[in-house]
Amino acid sequence: MTDTGTGLYLELLKKVLTNRIQMDTPSAWPAGPGGAADGEDEARPAAFSAHTMVSPESLDNVQYCVERALADGVPGDLIETGVWRGGICVLMRAILKAHGVEDRRVWVADSFEGVPESGEGSHPLDQEMALHNLNTVLSVSADAVRAVFKSYDLLDERVEFLEGWFSETLPAAPIESLAVLRLDGDLYVSTMDSLSALYPKLSPGGFVIIDDYNMEGCRTAVHEYRDAHGIKEEIEAADSVGIWWRKES
Repeated sequence: MTDTGTGLYLELLKKVLTNRIQMDTPSAWPAGPGGAADGEDEARPAAFSAHTMVSPESLDNVQYCVERALADGVPGDLIETGVWRGGICVLMRAILKAHGVEDRRVWVADSFEGVPESGEGSHPLDQEMALHNLNTVLSVSADAVRAVFKSYDLLDERVEFLEGWFSETLPAAPIESLAVLRLDGDLYVSTMDSLSALYPKLSPGGFVIIDDYNMEGCRTAVHEYRDAHGIKEEIEAADSVGIWWRKES
């Protein structure tokens, strides 16, 4: 589906989003509570200069899912829940624009305050991870994300922001249908809130991508949701930490 000009533009964009175009040295995710698992040394793009922390393989996976949904005429918008600096959503909007698609929206859903604090009453796996201790890294304001979109000339009426905790914003979000649903909320509660509110809106033939499947809380939520709703579609690897599957019906 990608012609030479479009392909070159999107490949260059992905290198810029991960800061590979400047040849920065990838940095490991912080170790300790809420950070990399013991023995996990996967290096992601330089966290303090790039617009996304995901791997190049994960960006390729997003491009594949979006372009396949477009090629197959899967109805619906695109969304990411948990956007950090917005790099994935920028890529989604760029793909739509590169292909001249103007009848779909990209939804940018985040608290823009980091992840919820995991305290008494939170899921035990979220308490164990205590990822809120990294909110100084994870918290990026909505205005800062808008500035990232503007830097790529991609902030327009096709980009919609959903600001707030997922439990409050997603159930009432004015989204009719989705073609691609990408989750990057890290926690059990964030993953379950996103799936519960949005998976029913994913069109048949649509794609769901889970970035943090390597994290026990996220993985547990995914399998609990799949089991509760009889989801049998085969899970595929997006990269060393994330997965995806295509909704059949």
